[in-house]
Amino acid sequence: MAKNLMIQGTSSGAGKSIVTTALCRILTKDGYDVSPFKSQNMALNSFVTDQGLEMGRAQVVQAEACNKLPRVEMNPLLLKPAGNNISQIIFMGKIYDNLESSGFKKIKSSLIPGIKEAYDILASENEVILIEGAGSPAEINMNENDIANMGMANMVDAPVILVADIDRGGVFASIYGTIMLLKEEERARIKGIIINKFRGKVELLDEGIKKIEQLTQKPVLGVIPYINIELEDEDSITEKHNPINKSKHIDIEIVRLNHMSNSTDFDIFRRYPDVNIRYVDIDSEFLNPDLIIIPGTKNTIEDLISFKKSKLYPQLYELNNKKGVPVIGICGGYQILGKKIFDPLGVESDIKEISGLGILSHDTVFEKDKITVQTKAKIKTSFNENSIFYGAENLEVSGYELHCGKTNVDIKKDQIFSEVFEKLGKSHNEIDGMINTENNVMGSYLHGIFDNIGFTETILQNIRIKKGFGKSELDTFDINKFKENEYDKLENHFRKYLNINKVYEIIKL
Repeated sequence: MAKNLMIQGTSSGAGKSIVTTALCRILTKDGYDVSPFKSQNMALNSFVTDQGLEMGRAQVVQAEACNKLPRVEMNPLLLKPAGNNISQIIFMGKIYDNLESSGFKKIKSSLIPGIKEAYDILASENEVILIEGAGSPAEINMNENDIANMGMANMVDAPVILVADIDRGGVFASIYGTIMLLKEEERARIKGIIINKFRGKVELLDEGIKKIEQLTQKPVLGVIPYINIELEDEDSITEKHNPINKSKHIDIEIVRLNHMSNSTDFDIFRRYPDVNIRYVDIDSEFLNPDLIIIPGTKNTIEDLISFKKSKLYPQLYELNNKKGVPVIGICGGYQILGKKIFDPLGVESDIKEISGLGILSHDTVFEKDKITVQTKAKIKTSFNENSIFYGAENLEVSGYELHCGKTNVDIKKDQIFSEVFEKLGKSHNEIDGMINTENNVMGSYLHGIFDNIGFTETILQNIRIKKGFGKSELDTFDINKFKENEYDKLENHFRKYLNINKVYEIIKL
């Protein structure tokens, strides 16, 4: 069986994911066969594996750092908040139930055998398992039947490194408080501390480090300076998405729906130096966008209602109808753009029928079964020269579908944007996306469609030309090369500031 190490944090956002990713990369580069593992994840950013199973994106990033294909055993339990204290429970890649927190607490222990089995499968195939915790191990109101932190560490007899975020302040108090709130046997599992996101001179921490080591009897293994790494966030939209920078040429505004999911769909736009990304809160207003995107959502009906009550609703029509600003809807955003949404089985709410924005002509019916597939499609429409999609004809695009609704399109009123030719590696034939006759409103179910560089660069080049900037002379962006460089950058940063030899001693390698 594999050896292991668990990364826990003093709080959510302390940096567990990035520390685990860095260690995945370091151990892999040092010749070990490594796999990430997170027993319980709570996130709205998810991914579909090549077997059609849903998992958290943080473990996808960590798998990439290990040069491994993502697989559902790396994240057997995923909780997706759906509003009103309800989460969709994804277990081993499929919907288990929709439960309030009290309901989840009741069934949590029944999931332990499946979680342990997923871990054991990975442990039988790898030399080292790097386990990421969730939140904090010192959440004493939630520690009964814990499967995310010390409960998981006990289950697989894992040593623990505790990560603390100094950027938010009170780092020594958070370290001491976390450790002291643990049971004695749990404290014994902690073999070291990492202070993360430091800005300044490390010498200023020397006295504090000595005192916290004396108080806790735990060594500080490293002080990691803040680093801007362009890797996907686990769940939130961070400071990477800045307000509009007027020196940039292209402004893309994305509606920040209340239950927005898979914001990682738009990370690719940050790779282009002349592109602004601005997330527009539901109670805010659009500025002067060149492209508006309505993203995916975990609760399409609630977000549609909120959108229709907002100032964004009439503004969207005006920008699209009078100024010709293009609009793209992805997944739930695609559903919102249509005429009607039906929920006869109460999949999302008690509302059985609701009018959409009506910019496209399709209807969507929610069903119990969730579609989770990797998909390849071909763009079919011939676009007019004013369309941002001009030149994208016959391009092949790939991505993944993650939705409960089935959409019925009206090819008499709208045009087919793309047709699916493959799902889960097998030949398939069905309509995916639709576009209006003006070629300026498009919807698609494909998460990750913008990661198809030829498609995205066609859109950006058309916007540049329309605004009088001409075509960019930038080399075609290689997303895989870019990611590899970022993983290497992360690896080198942690090798410099973390006592890797001590980490190896803790793992007993």
